[in-house]
Order: sequence, then C-alpha cells, then structure tokens
Amino acid sequence: MSDIAPVPAATVVLARESSTKSDIEVLLLLRNPKLVFHGGHWVFPGGRIDADDFAQCESGLEYPAALKAAVRETREEAGIDIDESQLVHTAHWTTPPALPRRFSTWFFICPLHQTVAVTVDNAEIHDYRWITPTDALAEARIETLILPRPTVTTLKDIAACHSLTELMRHATESSIRVFPRDSEYYRPEEMGCRQASDH
Repeated sequence: MSDIAPVPAATVVLARESSTKSDIEVLLLLRNPKLVFHGGHWVFPGGRIDADDFAQCESGLEYPAALKAAVRETREEAGIDIDESQLVHTAHWTTPPALPRRFSTWFFICPLHQTVAVTVDNAEIHDYRWITPTDALAEARIETLILPRPTVTTLKDIAACHSLTELMRHATESSIRVFPRDSEYYRPEEMGCRQASDH
C-alpha cells in the first residue's frame, strides 16, 4: 500500500448540444502518450489545483480553489473560457493507494450554450474530439478510444441525457458520486462545498 497523499485536482465535463443529432456532445482531449499519468488516454479537461488557485480564494478552502482550477485548466488545455458560476459539482474521485501518482479530483459539468473554438497546445494535449457519451463508450469498448475509469463512469452516468436541459437537471438532482464511498479526502462542507448537501 502506498502512503502517498493524493494531490487535489479538478476536472470539467464540457457539454454542448449536437448540431447533427438530437443528443449532447462532450469534449475529450488526447493526452500526450509520453505523459506518465494517463498518457495516450482521452480525458476531460482538468488538472491539479495550484497554490495560486488557493490564493485566489478568501477562505483558502479546497472547493472554491477547485472551481478556480477548473476554469484555469479549461483555458490552458482547451483554450475555452468558462465562468465558475456555470459549474455544477457532480462527483469526486480519489486514486487508489497502490498507484505511484494519486489525485483527489472534483468533477464538474459545464453546459456550453454558444459555439466555442478549441485550441490545444500540442504538448500536454495532442488532439480533441466532440463526441456523444454513447459513441465514446462504444469506441472505448473496441479500444479506439482509451478512457480512464472515472471518464467511463461519468459518460455512463450522463449517456441517457440527450439535451443540455436534461443533463443539467440530472446533474443538479442526482447524488454526488464519490469514489471510494468513504473517502477521507472528500469532506465537502469542511472543504467549502455546500452544493453536496443540497443534493
């Protein structure tokens, strides 16, 4: 068992309505295959919560810092500007102890109602795709897309939603998914997150 404490992080599911079918699409980014953590995997935008993210929060608590990190990482990895008021907290994942790199990650959903341009840096991120959750899961099954477990689970959770209205109703009415369920790294009220207690 590893005694490495997980690094706090934030991830954003950017969703838009498809222009070709009655469905939603989410943004997946292809990580550089040379990266140690999830190299070559397709992921949602996200990354670690930096000291500057904490510094921007009057409370210094992890949840408001996670909101700042989510906005920053979306801009850095995809070139998209979002506002933290758009973010809905839906899940929290902590990497199992036996792995060399661990993260405790806040998951958010962000609906996009206007067209946005995606720009990747070709360094950490090599490519991007807008894809429906159902199509992404189908490609994962035949391994044309390699997806981390939290990404797969998130896509399964939202696959039944075919409009932004449905998605946001699902996001606000469903319980927060926490892995593992008894995670000591998810203490929402203590960390400044009141949204979890509203679900």
